[in-house]
Amino acid sequence: MDRVAVIGASMTKFGQRDVWIRELLSQAAEECLDDADVAPDEIEHLYVSNMASGEFEGQGGVPNLLAHDIGAIPAYTERIDQTSSSGGAGVYAAWRSIASGASDMTLLVGGEKMTHKTTAEATDIIASITHPAEYKHGLTLPSFAGMTARRYLHKYDAPRESLAKVAVKNHKNGVDNPNAQFQKEIDVETALDSPIVADPLRLYDFCPITDGSAALLFVPESVAEEYADEYAVISGIGGATDTHVVHERDDPTVMNGVVDSGEEAYEMAGLGPEDIEVAELHDMFTILEFLQMEGLGFAEQGEAWKEMDRGTTERDGELPINTSGGLKSKGHPLGASGVAQAVEIYEQMVGEAGPRQVDADVGLTCNVGGFGNCVITAIMEAAE
Repeated sequence: MDRVAVIGASMTKFGQRDVWIRELLSQAAEECLDDADVAPDEIEHLYVSNMASGEFEGQGGVPNLLAHDIGAIPAYTERIDQTSSSGGAGVYAAWRSIASGASDMTLLVGGEKMTHKTTAEATDIIASITHPAEYKHGLTLPSFAGMTARRYLHKYDAPRESLAKVAVKNHKNGVDNPNAQFQKEIDVETALDSPIVADPLRLYDFCPITDGSAALLFVPESVAEEYADEYAVISGIGGATDTHVVHERDDPTVMNGVVDSGEEAYEMAGLGPEDIEVAELHDMFTILEFLQMEGLGFAEQGEAWKEMDRGTTERDGELPINTSGGLKSKGHPLGASGVAQAVEIYEQMVGEAGPRQVDADVGLTCNVGGFGNCVITAIMEAAE
């Protein structure tokens, strides 16, 4: 099987945008095609990762709209919805379309328009992905995060400051990302003094509501050099689910979907956690960065907070995590987030990350849906 290469990438400015999903998707698509110097009519498959354009703005049929708007007709189109991991699921779908031989040129665009809704309205739309047995009792993803964080801090005797340090690190990285929603540093005291959202988690433990889009262009590696001098390959990818009812899990501090998808990606790539040199993790809440670090083998169970204290995950540390600023600083437009994670790793692999650049030839992304209900992990390597 020919390996799958990424030859182009783009990301719009994340934040509050005065355009709708149609314009956000078109902007990212056109900039990605320009990056790879590929014409729209060369696209054979066009995937759009999007969770809730209907719920957020009453717009359906977004893949067909995009194909029309950018001139990609007669490409096959498909919308990918896997809740907040729609972007990662899109990466998996695009990878599969090339790896299977069904397409030789696949464009993936992820996007969401959210900020025109109130916080309560957006939270309710997002909460609809929880199991009905939990949703009817008013449970939301922030409440799951708060309860899990409290359990983690108690079980592993971790200091509350360790979670604040995640936010501080990712805000610091976001300063150097011109497309990030927040480009300002914070300190631990600011994070700890911010308003409580879901005790013990406070405002700065949560990512913002965001508009934005991101895109990637995929081809078989055998033809990648015809389009790009520098490119990256997806050497491993895996997807998994966990119980949809969170309280049925044996231990809420263990995300089995992360563990299983990571093992699948490692096996495909012939690599292990020790081989990863940079990673983008789904820090919708600060506690999730610790849970994914442990699920992916970057730290022992209950030990991720110690790696944070050691500086391991800083940009100049042994394993830089969320060099983009993560969802925490960069923003979390649901359908775009997993794609934007892969954009960051792609740019790291080809040396185009600017001031965020680290010395790495192997990177990993982990995109989480719901509270670990579904997870996609991908490994990307710089082309030899």
